[in-house]
Amino acid sequence: MNVVLIGYRGTGKSTVGKIVAARLGRPMVSTDAEIVKRAGQSIPEIVAQHGWDYFRELESQVCRDLADGDGLVIDTGGGAILRSDTVDKLKQTGTLFWLTASVDTITKRIGRDTQRPSLTGTKSFVDEVQDVLRERTPKYEAAADHVIATDGRSIVQIADEILARL
Repeated sequence: MNVVLIGYRGTGKSTVGKIVAARLGRPMVSTDAEIVKRAGQSIPEIVAQHGWDYFRELESQVCRDLADGDGLVIDTGGGAILRSDTVDKLKQTGTLFWLTASVDTITKRIGRDTQRPSLTGTKSFVDEVQDVLRERTPKYEAAADHVIATDGRSIVQIADEILARL
């Protein structure tokens, strides 16, 4: 069984995933890192050259491939839940933990991130986070087996909660 971390950027998936993987003695795989490796380009380069639809197709393929594994901790990109067939595949072999955070917390955590291009291209950073969260929240809720709030909590506390729920 895999441990799958879902949620918007800046909710702690990568950092928490490393701790959970270490404690369980399992490998951790980042879907974003795997996409970059397979494409031979950074995410901003992929999106600029091929567009978001192409990126989402790569993301879905990586998620499906990883779901075929066992005993992994999978750190998904924030949009991994956008395709229901991808979510279905991840749920077949994994327990999905939705890490949440407020818009304020997210913007503080990722305000300087240059590895992800704008999702809308036209809105302020805060407006974009609010709008994307509003759109994705029902999808995160539908996909999640467990919901873990990360606001005001240490990475260790979040990892401990995931391990306790396993």
